Amino acid sequence: MKPTLLILAAGMASRYGSMKQIDGFGPNGETIIDYSIYDAIKAGFGKVVFIIKEEFVDNFKAIFDPKLKGRIEVDYVFQNFDLKQFGIEEEIYREKPWGTAHAILSGRKVVKEPFCVINADDFYGFDAYEKMVHFLNAEATDSNYSIIGYQIGKTLSDFGAVSRGVCKVDASGNLEEIIERTKVYEKDGTIVYEENEKEYPLAYETPVSMNFWGFTPAVFKITEDLFKVFALENKNNPKAEFFIPLIGENLVKSNTATFKVVPTSNQWFGVTYKEDKPFVQNSIDQLIKDGMYPESLWS
Repeated sequence: MKPTLLILAAGMASRYGSMKQIDGFGPNGETIIDYSIYDAIKAGFGKVVFIIKEEFVDNFKAIFDPKLKGRIEVDYVFQNFDLKQFGIEEEIYREKPWGTAHAILSGRKVVKEPFCVINADDFYGFDAYEKMVHFLNAEATDSNYSIIGYQIGKTLSDFGAVSRGVCKVDASGNLEEIIERTKVYEKDGTIVYEENEKEYPLAYETPVSMNFWGFTPAVFKITEDLFKVFALENKNNPKAEFFIPLIGENLVKSNTATFKVVPTSNQWFGVTYKEDKPFVQNSIDQLIKDGMYPESLWS
């Protein structure tokens, strides 16, 4: 059974100013998601599941169903605020969605095979999909998961500091912890992170998480149990978010599961602000010129 690609696409993209998940970046208006799915099909994924808000479904179907028909199985699931589905009867007010780990729970009824989770607005490169398929087919178990580790030097922005989850890896290549560094940037040819108004160097090859995870369906029950506790503990904190690294942290610290950090040397790029768009467009144009992608992706 081929693995599934689970795409997190329910975010509102408030800083970007529009639905960047379906904005065009390729020469024929291709979205970043188009390139992700193209790479996933090439690598050997058998199904793609979009996690979206229900009000987005017609837009997504109009864009993706015609081009993906006959190429890969497609499904849509909705992230919502209903807590009764998790057995939580208490009404909890929210200003924003519960976060990425809550989002993957939306796929628990349709994903029955090993799967990979990615962000809709991140360009990861074919190497990551190929390595993830190999892991999911050959190594994944209910107690052995994975994360793609990008070199921090290949994830920075020209438009200012970025936040990155720096991976601490043991001698076996497994994740020990993810340390969130909220201000990472390049200065005088060196990568540094800022903490308490001091700067500390980071090696160019330092592995970081860009939210590219590999799981088996067993993680859904684990995540649901963790979410119930998180939701009740944060019922008075309407901005608290339940992120995927919290799952990894819990499983690693409790010795319930290992996470293999699979290295890639691919360049990562993504869009947070409108100013990022020309850079992404130029990067895709260069990949097309280099023969990595056809100019018309789905023709």
